[in-house]
Amino acid sequence: MLEIRNLGFKAFALSIVTVLGMLAMPVTARAQTLPFIDKDIHMGVATCAGSTCHGAVEPLSGIGILQNEFITWQRHDKHAKAYQVLLSERSKRIARNLGLEAAETAPLCLDCHADNVPAERQHRTFQLSDGVTCEACHGGAGRWIGTHISASATHQVNVDNGLYPSADPISRAKLCLSCHFGDETRFVTHRIMGAGHPRMSFELDTFTAIQPAHFVIDADYRQRKGAWNGVQTWAIGQAMSLGILLDALVDPVRGRDGIFPELVLFDCYSCHHRMSNLRWEARDSVGLGPGIPRISDANMLMLRVISKQVDEALGNEFAQRSVALHKSTRQGSYGEMLDAAKALKKVVNKLMEKFADHSFGKSDMQALLSGVVASGLAGEYQDYPGAEQATMALGAIVDAMFQSGVIDSGQFNALNTALEQCYAAVEKDEEYTSATFVAALNQFKAAMP
Repeated sequence: MLEIRNLGFKAFALSIVTVLGMLAMPVTARAQTLPFIDKDIHMGVATCAGSTCHGAVEPLSGIGILQNEFITWQRHDKHAKAYQVLLSERSKRIARNLGLEAAETAPLCLDCHADNVPAERQHRTFQLSDGVTCEACHGGAGRWIGTHISASATHQVNVDNGLYPSADPISRAKLCLSCHFGDETRFVTHRIMGAGHPRMSFELDTFTAIQPAHFVIDADYRQRKGAWNGVQTWAIGQAMSLGILLDALVDPVRGRDGIFPELVLFDCYSCHHRMSNLRWEARDSVGLGPGIPRISDANMLMLRVISKQVDEALGNEFAQRSVALHKSTRQGSYGEMLDAAKALKKVVNKLMEKFADHSFGKSDMQALLSGVVASGLAGEYQDYPGAEQATMALGAIVDAMFQSGVIDSGQFNALNTALEQCYAAVEKDEEYTSATFVAALNQFKAAMP
């Protein structure tokens, strides 16, 4: 289910307006090693928590940073409670089911619920129980902790010293998805979910927006890190999500589970739905008949819309390659499926670079808003994940349109009100029906300028 479900849409919209900050960085920063596997010393949150550093109780004015970043993280950020989750009854049950001694000591769990770096990279002030800390996202501070407080140091110098460039949407997508889906270093399998772990759900712009803001946007910040575009962030997140799924699909370790494929890579709801919900529905974009488990394609649905707007030729190739991959799972050999996945990944890589260089102006936003709605009205969101991604997409696009002046406050409020019906339709995955969601989309379409 959507992580934003307890916020309500109005609070969600306000949080997007408030965040205004994960800004774009130069492409050169994207080769940075993930904090989890960097080589730097991780100092621990105590190093950042001093009142003259980032531990002020209230934001300070007149300087370039708020200085209460640690308090914001500790009090309001779910990442700060990630380790404590491992002590819950549900986590204990998952550990028992998986044959683990304890969730809070198992690397399988700690790799995403804490900054689980090796002992030799832990400073004496480091505490594993602090959870997903500053350095879990910003990288081991052993080298950059000194330069980042220097008046003469540039942001690029800090990055060169190991600071992870989380402001760059491609780098941020890679970082977030390494836990919120998995990568070659850590991976939430179907078996882990079967043991009781929640389904993984992620959309980069939405999850960026609901993070409690711990920075101030000023001229200096923009000069160093560029200007944020929520639609670009959304597009890049969709491409990165699909790319990582395709990487896992072709990986001989992650892509298989004995004689079975790794089922976490398939659409949960093409198998998991109430048996009393008798349905026999096909979707044109898949190229398969009904009643067939299919590769998880919610991100593909969004990318079909985005790619054709940004580069029509590449968008057509993406659509063809997507159908070819789906068909290969049913009509081809295992080797043919691998070839189809690799061919699609090449297109996805091209799209990601296109998105990173694209400005996503007024005409793009209008076309993307219409495209996401049209896809749903054409029957493409029969299963929950597609509707979930579409709802978050509409929220991201509407907010970007308002922030850039494409729509005024009256139009923004009208669209938000209509969008609340979409959020209501995807509130509970086990109660989702495509008919209810299509009705909500029609209401949203009526509110579109």
